Amino acid sequence: MTLAFVFPGQGSQAVGMGQGLAESFPEARAVFDEVDAALGQKLSALMWDGPADELTLTENAQPAIMANSLAVMRVLESEFGVSVSAAKFVAGHSLGEYSALCAAGALSLSDAARLLKLRGQAMQKAVPVAQGAMAALIGADLDQAEKAAEAGSAQGVCQIANDNAPGQVVISGAKAAVDAAIAAAQEMGVKRAMPLPVSAPFHCALMQPAADAMAEALASASFSAPSVPVVVNVRARPESDPAILRDLLVEQVTGRVRWRESAEWMAGEGGIATFAEAGGKVLTGMLKRIAPDAAGVPLISADDIVNFASSLKG
Repeated sequence: MTLAFVFPGQGSQAVGMGQGLAESFPEARAVFDEVDAALGQKLSALMWDGPADELTLTENAQPAIMANSLAVMRVLESEFGVSVSAAKFVAGHSLGEYSALCAAGALSLSDAARLLKLRGQAMQKAVPVAQGAMAALIGADLDQAEKAAEAGSAQGVCQIANDNAPGQVVISGAKAAVDAAIAAAQEMGVKRAMPLPVSAPFHCALMQPAADAMAEALASASFSAPSVPVVVNVRARPESDPAILRDLLVEQVTGRVRWRESAEWMAGEGGIATFAEAGGKVLTGMLKRIAPDAAGVPLISADDIVNFASSLKG
């Protein structure tokens, strides 16, 4: 089995996330305790008890999703002897790139939590509420999405934020520009073009203040070479140089999440046959459209982890 571990992004949060793992495995509980201590916040209580609207806040959702992913990885290693080095590559969607870096030992768990808390806060502050927007273009190919974003750009910043999967592209920018892009996409006959319920326009040039904040924070963070190459969002290719990885995390704030290309490359040139998603299932769903011959395995519950570890040894 040629394996990659992948790590989900924002939208994977849910009240109750990680609670079963923490109750079943002390190693998982230790992850949540360490993140709580690093943030000076009982994030684990918010993850397990809600309220959902507070958990969904960007500054909470980002470190929560990372903590959940790393709890899965710790349980795999401590209980079943499956380390990240069992994989040929790791990769994460947007904030999931921090999870991937942490899993591969490039970032400490505490630093990853603090950086993601700051990232969430900085992204939220970068654009006043209601001035930015994002929209999903369902059924659009990349060329159609580029043309729609170009049409929207007459009204302000508008660019492709996420190239998630065939027929699933997300655009981001100023509200008037995104509205114009939606109209242009509809005129092109795109199946569905709909605004997304987000609090800020992520992965576009309007996030430059957040990129500046992350550049400053990342400059003082301790980075090591990852034990497994990281297929990075903005290049859709593997990278292991700590200095380059640091720079690409800054670029990622305003740049495109090239997830379709990343998964295509891993399944093609990278030779990956199995993608195990630590702490989520959204990327597994995307994979069915990107690389239908590859296997996607969501690792969420204790049973998921047990069955996956057994499959590796069987």
